[in-house]
Amino acid sequence: MLTLRVRAETFPLTQPFTLARGTKTEAHVVTADITDPRSGLTGRGEAVPYARYGETVQAVVAAMESFARELGDDDPRGLLQERLPPGAARNALDCALWDLEAKHRGVRIWKLLGEDMPVPLVTAFTLSYDTPEHMAEAARAASTRPVLKLKLGREGAHERVEAVAAAAPAARLIVDANESWDLATLQALAPDLAGLGVALIEQPLPAGTDDALAEFRSPVPLCADESCHTRAGLDELARRYQVVNVKLDKTGGLTEALALKRDARARGLGIMVGCMVATSLAMAPACLIAQGAEFVDLDGPLLLVRDRIPGLRYDGSVLHPPDPEVWG
Repeated sequence: MLTLRVRAETFPLTQPFTLARGTKTEAHVVTADITDPRSGLTGRGEAVPYARYGETVQAVVAAMESFARELGDDDPRGLLQERLPPGAARNALDCALWDLEAKHRGVRIWKLLGEDMPVPLVTAFTLSYDTPEHMAEAARAASTRPVLKLKLGREGAHERVEAVAAAAPAARLIVDANESWDLATLQALAPDLAGLGVALIEQPLPAGTDDALAEFRSPVPLCADESCHTRAGLDELARRYQVVNVKLDKTGGLTEALALKRDARARGLGIMVGCMVATSLAMAPACLIAQGAEFVDLDGPLLLVRDRIPGLRYDGSVLHPPDPEVWG
C-alpha cells in the first residue's frame, strides 16, 4: 500500500507581497510525498492553502491525511476526484500521484499524458500593489522583463498603470484587480488601459457578481480568475470573459486542470496559467498546462528568498521545463 507523508513548510519572500486583499511576507505551502514501499519510489506535490477560499494550513493537512487510507485503491487518483473537493489538498495529492506514476512507468510525465515535449515559457513578473512612485521604481528594476503583471486596487489604478508603462515602455502589461472593482470603475478604466497598452485585465469584479460583464464589450480582454475554478460554469464564463486563468490550487490538481484547459479551448476561450506564491515544486506541473497558453504567470519562485533545491531554471523571465529530479 502507498504511504503518505504531509509537511507544512514556510518560505520567506524577498519583500512584502501586496494585493487588494492584503499583504504577505511568507509563502505557506503544504507538500505531499507519496511512496510505494515496494519500489521505494516517491511522488511529490505542493499546494498553497488560500484563505480567500476558506482554506488553512491545518485544514488542508487534515484533509490530505484523511485520504491516506484510500491510497490502497486500484485507482487512487480517480477516487481522489470524488472524495476531495477542488482546492489545495486535492492538488498536492493529485500532482504527487501523477509524479509517482511517471516514475513507476519510467517515462516523463508529458509522454504519459500524450503531450508534446514541453518547451521553455516566458512568464510574467508580478509587481506588488504600492504607490505609483514605488510601482514605477519596481518596474524600472524589472524593465528588461517582457511581461509585467500589476496588482491593483480600487483607487488610483490609472495612475499606477501609467507610471509603470512609462518606467517599462517595452513590457507587455497585465493588470490584476483581484475583485476590487465594480462595473462602473471597469467601464471608466478600460479605454484608458487599452490606450496604455494593457493586454489583459484579470478579475475586475468580485466572483459571483460578474454577470454584468455579459453585456460589457471591453476594449481589453477580460480574464476570469477567482470566478474560474473547474469546468463547472464554463458556458456562463464564456459569455463574460475572453480568457480563463487555470491554477492548480483552484482546479484541485493536474487532472482537472487538463480537462478545464481542453474544455475552455473548445468554447473559444484563451488560456492563462497562474500560480500562488510557491516553490518550483508547485510550478513544475503548471508548466505542462502552460504549454501553448496565451498568458503565463508562473513567477512564484522568483518572489522567494530561497527556492527548493533542485528547482526550476529561470533565465530572466524564461522558465525551463522541469527536470525529473524536480517533478514529473
